[in-house]
Amino acid sequence: MVYTLTTDEAMTALDDTARLLTPEGRRIADPRLDRWVEDIDGAALRALYRDMAVVRRMDAEGVALQRQGHLGLWAPAQGQEAVQVGTARACRDDDFLFPSYRECGVTIVRGGAPADLVLAWRGEVHATYDPYALNLANPQIIIGAQSLHAVGYAMGIQRDGTDQAAVAYFGDGATSQGDVNEAMVFASSFQAPVVFVCSNNQWAISEPVTVQSRFPIAGRAPGFGIPSMRVDGNDVLASTAVMRWALDHARRGEGPVFLEMVTYRMGPHTTSDDPTRYRDRDEVEAWRQRDPLLRVEAYLRATGAWDDAFAAQVTADADADAAAMREAALTAVTRPAIEVLDDVYAEPHTGIERQRARFAAYLDGFAETEPAR
Repeated sequence: MVYTLTTDEAMTALDDTARLLTPEGRRIADPRLDRWVEDIDGAALRALYRDMAVVRRMDAEGVALQRQGHLGLWAPAQGQEAVQVGTARACRDDDFLFPSYRECGVTIVRGGAPADLVLAWRGEVHATYDPYALNLANPQIIIGAQSLHAVGYAMGIQRDGTDQAAVAYFGDGATSQGDVNEAMVFASSFQAPVVFVCSNNQWAISEPVTVQSRFPIAGRAPGFGIPSMRVDGNDVLASTAVMRWALDHARRGEGPVFLEMVTYRMGPHTTSDDPTRYRDRDEVEAWRQRDPLLRVEAYLRATGAWDDAFAAQVTADADADAAAMREAALTAVTRPAIEVLDDVYAEPHTGIERQRARFAAYLDGFAETEPAR
């Protein structure tokens, strides 16, 4: 499972994307992954499907809320549910995860409330949940910065002498950032227990991954001395399996692992983006046939683990969570603008008081005045 770039055989292996469920929903064998999911039966796979369906429904609600003017922005995750659900479900509760702004599914799996998905995007708060309650860092907007945070946390785990692991989530575009490369240097040098999960969704805003990387992204990690694997990120079973392997590797003191999860961003980069300006419709439709939810549904139907009652319950659960999310957005009360300065320092500070006075004067300039008589 450790790839290098020194032989032609290694490059051939990198082109072989690992999977356990085909796009048609057929179970296939992979000796690298099979043993890591031996315990996942029909009931467990139904639970993974339910998680993905809830994530998709809530993601769609986020897009709708933004389009209706209730959120300032939203980063759609449609198509990437299997990566997020499969890897997050493989983690233990005491592992610490560091997501980017698109991992709404990771937040849901880790126990985030519906309000946690919308209040920050409304600009109401800087962060919505206590990171230490969920063992989940607040989503990072700066591209790739969370990879350094994850490695630092992992080095702290080493010093504590525990078998936790840290996980850094980022996209293919982030691998072109210095932060990610620096994080891999530190992780490799100190053999930190961290897993890098790269969601290769084919597009870094309007730049295709083929412009950023001439070869599979998983091939970069061995240059840092980090084992890697390239996996079908639209296969939730394979996503779970490879994450279990990576976490076991990290927990045993073997150091970091890099996972390239090959998936696709079905929607825009954010709701401020128009992907029709740079993507071909045929490409999008081709990836639609690889939908992560449809392949699990097909497999469950084929094995007799799907029924109408289950489908109805999943829909009801997803709709209820989406309704709670909408309610949180619509009933949020915006704090007075002056309060933005309240949490800058723990103790009173003269500089803040001067800024408060200036900002208050600025805000007064927008106050309504009485019409002249």
